[in-house]
Amino acid sequence: MLVLTRKLGESIAIDDHIKITVVQIKGKQVRLGIQAPKETKIHREEVYTSIQDQNKEAGSTATDLDEMNKALKD
Repeated sequence: MLVLTRKLGESIAIDDHIKITVVQIKGKQVRLGIQAPKETKIHREEVYTSIQDQNKEAGSTATDLDEMNKALKD
């Protein structure tokens, strides 16, 4: 993991297309502004984890349905 220190108003560049800027520091919270192409998906980690879990669950349900359909055809 790369750890960087930034002050209010300073930025971090990722490749040529993503820029993260510290826009506010309030107590223990830091607000970040992210400039990225529209096709770039950006989520808070807990939201991303929830999406991944839901996708895995939906995938296993589809597999179960495929197996049930196959068993019914036999």
